[in-house]
Amino acid sequence: MKTLTGKDLAAAIRAQTEAEAAAGPQPRLAVVVATADEASLWYVRSIAKAAAGVGIACDLVDLGPEARREQIGETLARLSGDSHVHGVMLQTPLPAGASPQELAGAIDPRKDVDGANPLSLGRLAAGLPAFPPATAAAVMALLDHYEVELRGRRAVVVGRSTVVGKPLAHLLLDRHATVTVCHSRTRDLPSVTSEAEVLVAAVGRAGLIGADHVAPGAVVIDVGTNPTGDGGLTGDVDSEAVAGLAGALTPVPGGVGPVTTALLLRHTARAANLP
Repeated sequence: MKTLTGKDLAAAIRAQTEAEAAAGPQPRLAVVVATADEASLWYVRSIAKAAAGVGIACDLVDLGPEARREQIGETLARLSGDSHVHGVMLQTPLPAGASPQELAGAIDPRKDVDGANPLSLGRLAAGLPAFPPATAAAVMALLDHYEVELRGRRAVVVGRSTVVGKPLAHLLLDRHATVTVCHSRTRDLPSVTSEAEVLVAAVGRAGLIGADHVAPGAVVIDVGTNPTGDGGLTGDVDSEAVAGLAGALTPVPGGVGPVTTALLLRHTARAANLP
């Protein structure tokens, strides 16, 4: 089984981003946070560190876990209207009563570097220019990097979120794959996923995908990042169970994750250079 790591691809994207960032005005990313979730705060800090490494300024706008929905929306609108800010991102989770889908509508689509605004998803579905969610874009970048043929192949996406599953289905369709999207109400999940030549797991349930879900030789992309008791991460795929079946598998951590962060920063650099 081939291991599809994201390390080299992420490094190449970062190098390209650094060159793009140096060619124009310094890009600036604003990340709005309204949570005390430590894993979420660790992630945004890692984004800020990675941004500094490629010459992108990153502002963490921490509104606190008690922030009101109106306050979050007003902050997103203000940052969208700030000419010195080129990319705006809303980090989840959010306080009770605050819908990320509704609030993301306050982000200017030209600054929506993580593809959260429903307008961005609509443009993506229509084949119009838009920033796709970075995680969905990272899956496609990994498939391209490892020269996985998509035209005419059966692709199954497990998960229908607006962050990964739905936008990824559109991206795969644009590449002429035959796409099936599965979810929590899919009957007999293994009977569907075991027909996939390319299988993407993006549910957030540790070890959901086992040997009975995977066809021999399938390319399996594991988007899951589930915390373990010892402070580590594990994916949605039981890697040991599928090792003898899958033709290729992304590791967790070290697969989709680093590519996602690298693409988020590249989107920011490109937003800074939009006419």
